[in-house]
Amino acid sequence: MKEKVFALVDCNSFYCSCERLFKPSLKNKPVIVLSNNDGCAIARTQEAKDLGIKMGDPFFKIRDYCKKSDIHVFSSNFALYTNISDRVMKTLARFAVTIEVYSVDEAWLDITGVTDDYTAYGKKIEQAILREVGIPVGVGIAPTKTMAKLANHLAKKSIKANGVVNLMEKQFVSVALKRVAVGDVWGIGSRSAEKLRAINIRTAYDFVNFKNDKLIQKILTKPGLQRKQELQGIRCFELEVDIQDKRSIGCSRSFSIGVYAKNEMKEAIANYITHATQKLRKQKGLCSRVSVYMRTSPFKDTNQYSRMETALLASPSSNTCELIEVAWAIVEIIFKQGYEYKKAGIELHGLIGTSEFQLSFPSFSNHISSGELMKVMDNVNVKNGDMCLKSLACGTSMGAWKMLREHKSPSYTTNFKHVQNVK
Repeated sequence: MKEKVFALVDCNSFYCSCERLFKPSLKNKPVIVLSNNDGCAIARTQEAKDLGIKMGDPFFKIRDYCKKSDIHVFSSNFALYTNISDRVMKTLARFAVTIEVYSVDEAWLDITGVTDDYTAYGKKIEQAILREVGIPVGVGIAPTKTMAKLANHLAKKSIKANGVVNLMEKQFVSVALKRVAVGDVWGIGSRSAEKLRAINIRTAYDFVNFKNDKLIQKILTKPGLQRKQELQGIRCFELEVDIQDKRSIGCSRSFSIGVYAKNEMKEAIANYITHATQKLRKQKGLCSRVSVYMRTSPFKDTNQYSRMETALLASPSSNTCELIEVAWAIVEIIFKQGYEYKKAGIELHGLIGTSEFQLSFPSFSNHISSGELMKVMDNVNVKNGDMCLKSLACGTSMGAWKMLREHKSPSYTTNFKHVQNVK
């Protein structure tokens, strides 16, 4: 098997870095970003970590401490983060023919055969993202995806690494493996790490050199054993770049206050469909099935109810209005009066690319005309702000189902007026 070279590029404290991008005064100051409804800390700068803020800390427990310690707090602003993410990925696309966008803040690149020294090439990538987008990143380079992930972990942890760790240089591999705890290996969760520590596997080096592969597979299943093999330099995972690899697109939210009325639930579902179909069209896809679910709060001493149903479309679609109609039909089936709903969501399944949608489909001409309408809506929203143009089904104002966002930053990248607030 020919040796490949992967680069894993991961943005540093991405949500916090996005907030700092438009408030340079926050440089070197502690910053945290909260989850939906200002629930808990989901992103922290190193300064916030040094002050003891942990991932998942409930905000109501640390609110006073944040004020006392002058920790800057932001509600999640996903429209902003997605826009900055797009800029990062567009810049990365210049550095590799094949790229797998793994999440909003990280991507793998296949950089096999570049003429530059790999470390120097990684530094070019890091500097380009910082110069053109303003976001700091770490770059890990290695012959497998799992090893590249480990290299990236070290690139962000070590000041001496200067943002890039290259494990194509074999003499550094053993040193790198000894410096990474087994729980920090990609794909090994806290429970699995606890089981591995019970058999005296504490570092990635211990993991790689453990002789009993059958026991590893028993503890971690086959993918876990494959990660061990990847750390040994045996390539098991390739880049996933096709839309078929993405099983679904979802959108869900917890409500800031309980929802009792069906019309409010329908508005929430219409908004979730709108967000999901925008993502679907962006990747030039169509969906074949729509799922809707809703549930009450399991933490309240009230009557409990949850249900999810799926509907099959007559033909694949990415039309927001069509999918809202399908989702509303599901709401009519699963919504029950008398319950206090705390969360709802939708998922689009059976994804295919538009190029796969055969001309023989009876509805293909309709798909073309509806696609033009959706294209106009998307263009308007790109230029004037997310949800500037939307279906009336989404409502004219958010009702009880709206998210709590008391610390949300302005729409710097989609509203020109908000740019005036940059300081």
